[in-house]
Amino acid sequence: MTGFAPVDPATATGKAAELLTDVHKTLGLTPNMTKVMANSPALLQGYLALSGALAGGVLPAAVRERLALATAEYNGCEYCLSAHTYIGANIAKVDAEELEAARDAKASDPHTAALLALSDAIARGHGTVDDIVLQAARDAGATDAEIGEVVGHLALNVLTNYFNILAKVDNDWPVVTPRNAA
Repeated sequence: MTGFAPVDPATATGKAAELLTDVHKTLGLTPNMTKVMANSPALLQGYLALSGALAGGVLPAAVRERLALATAEYNGCEYCLSAHTYIGANIAKVDAEELEAARDAKASDPHTAALLALSDAIARGHGTVDDIVLQAARDAGATDAEIGEVVGHLALNVLTNYFNILAKVDNDWPVVTPRNAA
């Protein structure tokens, strides 16, 4: 079965055209994921709104990229694993060793490690988390705002992982293969 067709920004109309123009203005490029999401302007708008809101939150870009990597690895999403490895290295300036560790929901910094462990536990438990894991995050200094944003990023990343897998979005990033697919 084939994936979804991308919407060509040059021929897009209406809300899809407006959103794809905004994506290009913001990023300087239009990733394939957003072109495919433009088949449903409501989906693309929702993704952009949540992504933009969380980008303005308390979690720094380096932590956000690690959270995305852990979720992409867990869900086996090559597109997101590839995109966030590239963005993590080149924009958030996370070193290669830390990017690799993030795939296993680990980090050398105890605070970041606790946030990754919490996100991983939420994903694996489908929202049910042992009190010990939540307390470990709090003991590592995680605030309620950070914990809330971990859930928000998990939701955002699951959205993009599932969408990219289902839609079979062509990967336009340097390829990083999920370990479970290797």
